[in-house]
Amino acid sequence: MDKESSVKNRQQAIPALEPAIFVIFGITGDLAQKRLLPALYHLLKDNLLHEHTEIVGISRKEITPEKLLAGVELCVLEEDNVCDPATLERFRKALRMVQLDPVKKEDYDMLLTTLNGIETAHGMCMNRLYYLAIPPQVYEPVIQNLGVCGLQKGCQHHRAVSRLLVEKPFGYDLTSAEDLIKNTGRYFHEDQVFRIDHYLAKETVQNILFFRKHNPVFASLWDHEHISAIDIEMLERLDVKGRGEFYDNVGALRDVVQNHLMQLLALVTLELPAESADSLTLHKAKQVLLNAVQPIDMRKHAALRAQYVGYREAVGNLHSTTETYVRVRLDIANNRWQGVPITITAGKAMETKRTAITVTFVSADMPRMRNKLTFRLQPNEGIDIELTAKRPGYENKTEIVQMDFSYRGVLGNAEHPDAYERVLVDAVRGDHSLFATSQEILAAWRVLQPALDSWQQSSEDLLTYELGSNGPTT
Repeated sequence: MDKESSVKNRQQAIPALEPAIFVIFGITGDLAQKRLLPALYHLLKDNLLHEHTEIVGISRKEITPEKLLAGVELCVLEEDNVCDPATLERFRKALRMVQLDPVKKEDYDMLLTTLNGIETAHGMCMNRLYYLAIPPQVYEPVIQNLGVCGLQKGCQHHRAVSRLLVEKPFGYDLTSAEDLIKNTGRYFHEDQVFRIDHYLAKETVQNILFFRKHNPVFASLWDHEHISAIDIEMLERLDVKGRGEFYDNVGALRDVVQNHLMQLLALVTLELPAESADSLTLHKAKQVLLNAVQPIDMRKHAALRAQYVGYREAVGNLHSTTETYVRVRLDIANNRWQGVPITITAGKAMETKRTAITVTFVSADMPRMRNKLTFRLQPNEGIDIELTAKRPGYENKTEIVQMDFSYRGVLGNAEHPDAYERVLVDAVRGDHSLFATSQEILAAWRVLQPALDSWQQSSEDLLTYELGSNGPTT
């Protein structure tokens, strides 16, 4: 399929979007500059946003759109990394900057005036999307000021909607998550809040449910009688360089396990909703599953943590006990998964970069034989199956062979939208399917809270490992 046909297919697949104003708090930060702005440029280039789309950048410091864009690699999502001149000019015209101190209420009156002015200039109401690409500790004052100043009510004529887009982590622990959800609910209804987990927008993640539904050979075996283990891992070669101050207050469990990896666990193990199920039904199924996951049992040493050698010097905290590697063992107390060990592993400064879900199949008649089904999220998104086959020759010897499906190898880049493109499009159209609900967030925290409590009391269990290794030797 050529590139032009691919773009037309994407345009036809996405329902017509309404006029929207993207208000990006933290537009000078890494997330906005490396992910959000390139995604918005690409959506504009492919005409996947309404022609009346505006981008308002919020910054503490005064900065012009020209100076902002001078430091952004805007076209990294293009095959040749070269910007289309017409789209670039359209993007520049759509972008304006507002200098605002997030904790000063009076600055939000100016923001309201700016948004009203944009709608007056366009002669229409426009949906407003407030994207909090800012540190989590600033969420609450921003949300409160948006609410107090009436910015959550939609356009000046109240004929459009306002939506709040929040990046993870969602709280620091169970208590703080409960407080954040409660305080957000004072100003924004649950259906206005979009808690972003961009992993849910990855093509392979979206394919998990489709794969389970439409492949009867696996669907009929998706239980504890045929599956002996499920392993979910997110390993990164990168260390915390450039993110030290943030990471030292978070750690691996909060950074990726509580959100990304617990959501993957839910999708792999939930009871499949009906084919025509809407997002509400999907979230109910995820909620039921997460409620069945048992809290970590620290008496069984079900959570292991470690820190790579040199981390403390890198973050400037010689007494840090923050984990850069974590492995937890979870159990699901329901009929389908009773007794199946679920292992979640996450680590930085590892030998290999790999994010994957591996499902191991076993037969009671042949306990030594194994088949493995792996959903690869990165690198090279795809699915592979490990099978046993006869080796060529006169003797009946076996060997392990793999059947491998790669998205980019089969479909190329054309039908493979960036995760943040999908996040932004779904937020504009109000589709919650790929966003975590408040109850899902709390359920995940309840599962992990015993480990956080235990680690806070003592650091004696903190192991170490070398940079570029496979983690701690245990």
